[in-house]
Amino acid sequence: MPRLSVTIIAKNEAAHIADAIDSVAWADEIVVVDSESTDDTAAIAERHQARVIIRPWAGYVAQKNFAASMAAHDWVLSLDADERVTPALAAELRALLATAPAHAAYRMPRVTWHLGRWIRTTDWYPDYQLRLYDRRTAEWTGRYVHEALTVRGGVAELRHELQHVPFRDISDHLETIDRYTTYAARQMQESGRRTGPLELAFHPPLAFLRNYLLRGGVRDGLVGFVVSVMNGYYVFLKFAKLWELQRAPADHEGTKVTKRTNQPL
Repeated sequence: MPRLSVTIIAKNEAAHIADAIDSVAWADEIVVVDSESTDDTAAIAERHQARVIIRPWAGYVAQKNFAASMAAHDWVLSLDADERVTPALAAELRALLATAPAHAAYRMPRVTWHLGRWIRTTDWYPDYQLRLYDRRTAEWTGRYVHEALTVRGGVAELRHELQHVPFRDISDHLETIDRYTTYAARQMQESGRRTGPLELAFHPPLAFLRNYLLRGGVRDGLVGFVVSVMNGYYVFLKFAKLWELQRAPADHEGTKVTKRTNQPL
């Protein structure tokens, strides 16, 4: 019977880490890679029986691969600090690992809690996450955002949901959008992607309509409307920041610019 290591990468997740660990307390091992938190994340994780490793932030891909390399067992469940394994999903995982799994990795649907309800509409659902894998046949790849698990072997789907509690409120949601769209724009620029007025004008409203009408946001009332608008705003900001990056050399030609080097992405 394969044994399971749960890996969690975290920084300043004192508000979430205990619930994440408690949801997988049944696992054979829990490894938390803490990126030098300034709050009580590491201490809380240790109190909840996790093995804590302190490592400077090296990016999502490097941090997740490092966490997997530190695990004692080959089967790994990668969990974010703001996620929870439900009892139903835990039972499904334990049943799967009661014998040798037939596939190299497994994805599971993820449901997000925001604005007082679980969102099972828009682009947020079912939001399949490839998280359970045999580290001998898989590794994390990518650059700044949307890291992905590259698997050499078969992939199957699990039935039960992973829960996600990413935002305190709309302000927190906006801060996350700002941070991730900066990463996304840089990633697009480095891939040779360019943008112009047509993408800025049409992609955001199309994203809103896809979320609100095609993906059922309308069924969630005002909450679905807000989430759909925010998803459209994400698309707008991503392309606007890409446009800003691609025009920066022309704007700065002949102009002395003072760059704030101490600001995070």
